[in-house]
Amino acid sequence: MTLLGSVQIVSVVLIIFAIGIPLGGYMYRVYTGQRSWLERVFAPIEGLLYKVVGVNPSVEMDWKEYLKPLMIVSFAVMLFAYIMWRLMGHLFLNPDGNPSMPPFLAFNTAASFITNTNWQNYSGETAMTYLGQLVVTILQFVAPALGMVSAVAVLRAVVNHRSSNVGNFWVDITRTFTRILLPISFVSAVILIGLGVPETLLGAQTVHTLQGATQTISRGPVASLLAIKQLGNNGGGYFNANSAQPLEDPSALTTVIEIILMSILSTAFMVTFGRFLRSRKWTAILYVFIGGMILAGAFVVYASESAGNPILHHLLGISGPNMEGKEVRFGLPLSSLFVSVTAGTETGAVNTMHDSLTPLGGLVPMVFMMFNMVLGGVGAGLLNIIMFLIITVFLAGLMVGRTPEIFGKKIEAREIKLAVIAMLTHPLIILIPTAIAVMTKTGVSSMGNPGLHGLSEVLYAFTSSAANNGSAFAGLDGNTPFYNLMGGVVMLLGRYVSDIAMFAIAGSLAMKPVIPESPGTLKANTFSFGWVFIAVVVIVGALTFFPALSIGPIGEQIQMWAGHLA
Repeated sequence: MTLLGSVQIVSVVLIIFAIGIPLGGYMYRVYTGQRSWLERVFAPIEGLLYKVVGVNPSVEMDWKEYLKPLMIVSFAVMLFAYIMWRLMGHLFLNPDGNPSMPPFLAFNTAASFITNTNWQNYSGETAMTYLGQLVVTILQFVAPALGMVSAVAVLRAVVNHRSSNVGNFWVDITRTFTRILLPISFVSAVILIGLGVPETLLGAQTVHTLQGATQTISRGPVASLLAIKQLGNNGGGYFNANSAQPLEDPSALTTVIEIILMSILSTAFMVTFGRFLRSRKWTAILYVFIGGMILAGAFVVYASESAGNPILHHLLGISGPNMEGKEVRFGLPLSSLFVSVTAGTETGAVNTMHDSLTPLGGLVPMVFMMFNMVLGGVGAGLLNIIMFLIITVFLAGLMVGRTPEIFGKKIEAREIKLAVIAMLTHPLIILIPTAIAVMTKTGVSSMGNPGLHGLSEVLYAFTSSAANNGSAFAGLDGNTPFYNLMGGVVMLLGRYVSDIAMFAIAGSLAMKPVIPESPGTLKANTFSFGWVFIAVVVIVGALTFFPALSIGPIGEQIQMWAGHLA
């Protein structure tokens, strides 16, 4: 570790959180119907869309009415994507003659992209046609938009006073597209094109190398996909090497832009959260503790990768940092921050091969995905934060004998039961499939490494799927019927069980009156409560996942320190 590297990490994080403040305020104005910049451009377009689809924008919905179109859109778009990827080899925009996807892979990919996971059991440049990649881009707009409107509906319910209305789904999702995702993605794509990222519908280019050989270079509409891939916490790369590929991430500057893009919406939602509650202190608390977790993760990875592998020093006399799987053009600081942010935001894009990280370095993204609330996916991350806040205030109230209240609403048995269902679903859909995989010949046969690292590969795969992240330890071959089917089911459960539970909590909270604070109220908008909140997250994660982690990355790290190869 160096001072310059540490300054790089801290500086980028400060930029992210600084951008989140005005963007979060803008998003609050968008979702509360206030006039915003370019209103004259947005309003006529949105009005035309409402007329075309027959939507009355003034109609309010309760949580069940809101959830119904959200689920219908999700599964309709998933079905559309599945059909397109099954047929794409026979359709247009296929200059390289790539084939259609087989059934299990198409199911896994459709489940992956509609749940904002973007897990890829295929190589983008050889297994996708240009039409297939454009379908990917469509889903990379739809999936984050669904997560964002879910969070907004829950926020409205939190601040309602005996009102079941949580907004209009069609208005929210239209404004999410027209006023947030499309403008930021367009500007970002133009910037990325200017920095060397390709954007074309021409086929692969054959070039002659300096040695006189020929090389085929894949290309396509990369910049447009890359912009929404990062902004929407999607993560699915155009190329198989993802953001480690020089055409997708040409320089240190583009990797900084990508880190900022995949963080700003999740960060901005914390500001929007505070604006809905009319409490800047809530935003400050989340900024401090969530930002602290991101920085802590980045510095643990940075320190571990800087220390290198003592086995190489002992056997071969090689000392220095662990640069395997990393791009020299980014260096250790930006690679480490990318690892922390991509896991913390549930993006899943990688500019470093996570399978090549030291065990302790690989532990950080795994733990962040197990927590499932360190920034989190766009919208979905805020829902998980609210879920943990409800559980924390209930536990804290039991410990100190105070009334469990938060956001001015009393927390009762119904909310706690639903929150616990949402919380426990996550470890169940990670640990049970992992156990099945390592007990069966089909699951074990895909492991690229033996021993503890092989277990880490499987554990990481299902953790990534359940957290809707999409990154992987690439040593595991996930393109088999077993992993495609199991992974697809885990992704769907990971997204929709918690979403439905949080909507039910929102419906319950919406009908409750906002009650004034009393001497018996446990104040939640304090930094002391923030420490309790983080403690609950860590303790729940430690108790749930520590046995699996101890025979995975933790055991592997101990082996490495002891000088054992396996």
